[in-house]
Amino acid sequence: MASPRLETYCCPNRDAATQLVMSFQPDVFCGVCIGSASISLLLTILQLLPKKGQSLRKMPKASSSSTILLLISVCDILGGLGIIFRSSVWLGFPGFIANISVANGTDMWPSAFCVGSAMWIQLLYSAGFWWLFCYAVDSYLVVRRSAGLSTIVLYHMMTWGLAVMLCVEGIALLYYPSLSSCENGLEHAIPHYITTYAPLLLVLVVNPVLFRRTVSAVASLLKGRQGIYTENERRLGTEIQIRFFKIMLVFIICWSSNIINESLLFYLEMQPDINEMPLKNVRSAALITWIIMGVLNPMQGFLFTLAFYGWTGWRVDLKWRKREIPWESMSSSTVGENAYPSPVNYQSNLHDSKKISTTDSQQTDEAISMLSEGNTSGDDRLTRSSPIYQGW
Repeated sequence: MASPRLETYCCPNRDAATQLVMSFQPDVFCGVCIGSASISLLLTILQLLPKKGQSLRKMPKASSSSTILLLISVCDILGGLGIIFRSSVWLGFPGFIANISVANGTDMWPSAFCVGSAMWIQLLYSAGFWWLFCYAVDSYLVVRRSAGLSTIVLYHMMTWGLAVMLCVEGIALLYYPSLSSCENGLEHAIPHYITTYAPLLLVLVVNPVLFRRTVSAVASLLKGRQGIYTENERRLGTEIQIRFFKIMLVFIICWSSNIINESLLFYLEMQPDINEMPLKNVRSAALITWIIMGVLNPMQGFLFTLAFYGWTGWRVDLKWRKREIPWESMSSSTVGENAYPSPVNYQSNLHDSKKISTTDSQQTDEAISMLSEGNTSGDDRLTRSSPIYQGW
């Protein structure tokens, strides 16, 4: 799981709230993290592998949105590997982790492993948050026809740059001036928690607004494409809206427990003694949400692939095969349909008139196809209802 408490635990003089959750059934907690991360990792890879009998993409080239979705899955996979490695070391070498103490300051390897593994997990999931924010921005810009594959470079710079900068800044403030003197006060911990949860809260607050505006823009595009709003176009707009809803639902399910747990632990830190009887229910709620975090945080990778692509099946196809170029198949079908010659002047005039009338429609179809990519039924419905399809 991903929590700033992982870095806080690396401090020998950690606070009482962090000690409460990290010392609660550590073997069970690490086992839960390993199990959840392993299942999510295997299912995520299974979802991303090509399947037998899977139809080819209708888009001749990859879009920025599909690249971002793949990068989100990559971040989840690498973050899950970090969780598995960290929890496995904790389970297999309990004495190694126990050396993180003030008295034993000569052995730096336990502290280095604690800090390094926690930073790896935090950095990858934070990068996933930024990529998810970029997906919402890119979806809106695509509909507005202001984005493309060229903007992916800017997304890389923003995502990795902000993720690394915030992670390093939070860790530096937490462990200043040294690892043995961190967590002496809230002035060390609060900046670290802010830099950790800033991208998470950004996605929770800003992404729904961007998704809502994107859906409204899609509806306007579909209405303006032919001047009417048919049942097929209304259904396509609904599918895009449901896709965005699934993405936000998965995100809220996987990370709301982190916000609840952190609020409870901060409340406990404000108390003079967290072991008082009136705080028993608060302690229990904090421990329960702590275990829930160990289950839901690693499962984000698999749940996101379900929201992005749906269930892709079990039949994996690892054989390489030559893919048919889309414009070649369209050319051959066109030749077959136009086997009987027509007057040259009439055909050229008809072609010129169609070129002008379908340019905007083609751009609209490409933009909406990027948003509905991964949804086969949506792509088929879009293709059949488009003037381009009818022209062929």
